Amino acid sequence: MLKAIANIMSRAGRATSAASPSAAASRAPHGRGARGASGGRRLVAKFDSAQTTPDNRRHWANADGLSPNAAVSPEVRRILRNRARYEVANNSYAKGIALTLANDTVGTGPRLQMLTGDAAANRRVEELFESWAEAIDLPGKLRTMRLARAESGEAFGLLVSSPGIDSPVKLDLRLIEPEQVATPWRVGMRAPENEVDGVVLDEHFLPVAYRVLRHHPGDCGGWGGGAGGGGDPAAFDTLPAASVLHYFRPDRPGQMRGIPDITPALPLFAQLRRYTLAVIAAAETAADFAAVLYTDAPANGEADPLEPMDEVELEKRMATVLPGGWKLGQVHAEQPTTSYAEFKREILNEIARCLNMPFNVAAGNSSGYNYASGRLDHQTYFKSLRVDQHHLRLAVLDRLLRAWLDEATLVEGLLPQSMRVRSWGGAATPHTWFWDGVEHVDPAKEATAQATRLANHTTTLAHEYARQGRDWEDELRQRAKELALMAELGLPLTTTAQQESTPRRDEEQETEAHAI
Repeated sequence: MLKAIANIMSRAGRATSAASPSAAASRAPHGRGARGASGGRRLVAKFDSAQTTPDNRRHWANADGLSPNAAVSPEVRRILRNRARYEVANNSYAKGIALTLANDTVGTGPRLQMLTGDAAANRRVEELFESWAEAIDLPGKLRTMRLARAESGEAFGLLVSSPGIDSPVKLDLRLIEPEQVATPWRVGMRAPENEVDGVVLDEHFLPVAYRVLRHHPGDCGGWGGGAGGGGDPAAFDTLPAASVLHYFRPDRPGQMRGIPDITPALPLFAQLRRYTLAVIAAAETAADFAAVLYTDAPANGEADPLEPMDEVELEKRMATVLPGGWKLGQVHAEQPTTSYAEFKREILNEIARCLNMPFNVAAGNSSGYNYASGRLDHQTYFKSLRVDQHHLRLAVLDRLLRAWLDEATLVEGLLPQSMRVRSWGGAATPHTWFWDGVEHVDPAKEATAQATRLANHTTTLAHEYARQGRDWEDELRQRAKELALMAELGLPLTTTAQQESTPRRDEEQETEAHAI
């Protein structure tokens, strides 16, 4: 009896404890409605993308938490470079896209405009720099660097002295491939912690030096041996960061080496080539059979016996008699399918998206575009080009100009005195760069819009000329010379078409007004 009463009291006590708020909170799951030790409400959010299910387990199998430099390790970058270069070398679309990107970004090369207060010194420096840029083929090297970034991920330029340059300034830009910038430690040795595959960092994680191999690892004579063989494959030079131009796009904070711009599109390029080859193979297979003998009779039926897969030579314009019960037919060529063109369009559109390039530029085909859609698609592309040009200016051009001014200052009598003092002072010399302008698809509309902007003072001549990649001061001086010569020769300053344009426009407006 006493034991039964004790059991009843024990169950009642447990029920009371379970009903109390503190007990409920202590046993509440760690989710919505749970309370922390301080009594505050703690929420745990749920994201579908963070859930691992049997359906998405394989898709996210390669997701990792590696650091930016560990994710682009030397071996990973080597594989990506080799595959990207192979695709660009063998895929016509990949080659065209990479070349178009380099040509549109660099064009015929940037043009320097100095902005100091001395106009004569500005023109002198601009002329000397342009002559030196032509002597070393600076536009061609910039296009190579942009192409290398697309297919190799990065490009390195060494500031060296070349006595053979046809210019008073012997500074030269020697390009090397990413393989030559690497940590040259022997197998089994651990690289220093302040070094990322040839890039030596200081305590603030800024590059202070680069390890440059004297031979390319892929030379034909062996690893670094060159064409003639020999040489130490691990021989290298440690160059200061001031003598090395490193051009790449860091996609993550702290990333010190680059991967090819076309990396996301590499599997798509492979799919495009495989599908194209499969379509061609199917079409060729169907075309290889000139004719086929077939019968509707059952096996061992009334048709004359023939050897299966036997071949018969046919002659041109020949009439013949077929064996009894047999008919002459052809294999229907069903390739390419109706979806082949649509497949190529969609996959090229996806390939070009990682480069911010519209489909008609990537494919070289604007047949499906109208004027408005073409202008709209190009806006994103042109903005991306301006970003690339700005990056190229900061990473290469500005540093190259500083090095050129330092070298030119050492040549006696080459630079004006005002520019020599400014260069030795170490202050940043005011300047800007002009790039090739973008041709408008409708020059008449663009000219009208330009005249309207100038008339209502919403733009300047400097800005309008810069849009065309030209220096407004040079253009105005040239125009002044032309007008002076026209006045000297007695030529009219306006053409007949310009004189008649205003009355004709007035007549058109009056006609439209009467029609309304």
